[in-house]
Amino acid sequence: QVHLVESGGGLVQVGGSLRLSCAASGRSVSDHGMGWFRQYPGKEREAVAAIGWTNTVTKYHDSVKGRFTISRDNAKNTIDLQMDNLKPEDTAVYYCAAGDITYRTAWSIFAASPSGLTWGQGTQVTVSS
Repeated sequence: QVHLVESGGGLVQVGGSLRLSCAASGRSVSDHGMGWFRQYPGKEREAVAAIGWTNTVTKYHDSVKGRFTISRDNAKNTIDLQMDNLKPEDTAVYYCAAGDITYRTAWSIFAASPSGLTWGQGTQVTVSS
């Protein structure tokens, strides 16, 4: 069973940057799809960015394209989310997620049922205007 721990959230001003990191333990996630999701109060989690097991294919929510970059380091068993030009609407709790063996691509992470993913505890990102 994989265990995920996020770090890097915090308070930033509009236009600023944050880098979220997710460390996986318990097993290697190198052959699994990984992703970042966010959740607004009272809303369901939405996929923000995902990266496939090949480390070459990524997918982004339209609202973050050109501003967020997802990357993974299979040697370290980590994924990161670089968030630039942050906007107030990016304020949310951000979660790292790992797919099981059936979710290996970026597209499958976006389409996955929440029960098919392993989740971190979440980290708060707040963008002040």
